[in-house]
Amino acid sequence: MQQAQQRANGSGVPMQAERISWARAMIFAVGFFFIAALLIGQIPGYIFLVMTASSLVAFEQGFLALAVVCLAGFIVIQVVAWLFDPKPVIPPIVFSVLGVPLALAGLAIILVASYTNNQYFPAKDVTWNPVLGGNVLWFPPLSIDLIMLGAAIMGVGAAMAFFSVLALREQRNPDRSDLGTTPAIRAMISIGITLLIVFMLFYMFVSPQKLASSLGVSQAIVNTIFNVFLGIAIFFTLGAFALRFHYLIRPVRKRTMSGLYLVGVNLAPIGVIFLLAWFLVYPAMAWIHSWSFIGLGNYLTICARGSDVPQSCGFSQQAGYIIDTFVTTIFFVLLMAAIVVWKGRRNLVVVASLTVTAVLALATLLVHMHPDEIFVAELLTGGMLVLAVIWTSVARREFAVVGERKLGCIGQWLIVGTCLLIYIASFAFFSIPGFRETEPNIPSTPGTGFNAGITGGVHAIAVFLIIGLLAGIQFYFLVRNRYRV
Repeated sequence: MQQAQQRANGSGVPMQAERISWARAMIFAVGFFFIAALLIGQIPGYIFLVMTASSLVAFEQGFLALAVVCLAGFIVIQVVAWLFDPKPVIPPIVFSVLGVPLALAGLAIILVASYTNNQYFPAKDVTWNPVLGGNVLWFPPLSIDLIMLGAAIMGVGAAMAFFSVLALREQRNPDRSDLGTTPAIRAMISIGITLLIVFMLFYMFVSPQKLASSLGVSQAIVNTIFNVFLGIAIFFTLGAFALRFHYLIRPVRKRTMSGLYLVGVNLAPIGVIFLLAWFLVYPAMAWIHSWSFIGLGNYLTICARGSDVPQSCGFSQQAGYIIDTFVTTIFFVLLMAAIVVWKGRRNLVVVASLTVTAVLALATLLVHMHPDEIFVAELLTGGMLVLAVIWTSVARREFAVVGERKLGCIGQWLIVGTCLLIYIASFAFFSIPGFRETEPNIPSTPGTGFNAGITGGVHAIAVFLIIGLLAGIQFYFLVRNRYRV
């Protein structure tokens, strides 16, 4: 991952020169752009929205999902560290035995919750030791998404089985070289991209409701077909990323495993913070609302009914701004720290960036498991994983000089023009979902085709496909001309 090319100066004395092609530099820049957009834009915006909503049910669902994805990421990273440590202490077969039944248990939870129409717990008619106006303890109805929990459990189990198979193969084969983007990786990413594009084009003209009506079948059958189709796409893109990431760090495992472990160690406390916020938000709301000092209680909380505290309460916009600023500042400091340590701790930055990209992709899915959002959430998750696979592919030799041509006028246009096209396509990509926390930049109403007027239609998908194709053409010529930085 980190290799500097040796060059000689005029006196014949070797010196270090770290150079990178413009094509690889652009892929790194796009990756950091998406990470910055999600960490500084999407996640703080989502937290602000669920905090200031009229009901804290969305807060409960979202924070539990964020806690689960962080803790699941920590567990998977720990499994990788245990399996591929230079001196592993746990046999890989142990994780194979644990992973398969765990994945099946997660799948069973998903199927039972889906086909019994019990995605959320507790139901409105379920009570158990209610306090503070809740149904189960202080939790109101619909606070826990069982399908989200099942998906996380299935993902952790599948990851255990996947990496244990790789570890068993390494025990039989002493080769620790980076195999690059192997035919298996290319096949998986090609299948994943094809499925995502096919779904996007189909979703432009036919909504699940229209398809169920035209076929004369139940909505549940159509939803199952859509979820299986997109689930296969996510399975292949995630598998391509995991395998490519494994090959990337394998030759330099002694220098990268500590960085990967550091990411996992930091995911754990973040997950615990989200978990505590999910568990204690209602008692905390009742306590904060009672603060009488200079009116802090009314400044930080808003309650629809004074007789129903904390169940009818939500945080005020002022409280949302405070937390939003705090979260944004933390993520901004981390991004700036990555830039500062890039030169000296490049392996850490690359490993952390790729891991965070995968975690954010899966967080997008787990946070939006509602039937009205899940299809587009799966589409976005697959798209982010595709970016992660491409990033891991170029990170193998990010400082290999692939040409000695200077930019010139055409090269400068290829750089600026491609960046501009990627920027526009990104706006269109983030305009596709109809998520509550997303303000679309380009109108998008999937399933309506091109004839829904200026404020409807599938303009975001059309812009993304057209501009993305133009960006790909320009990027092809950028790679072909072999410009160096």
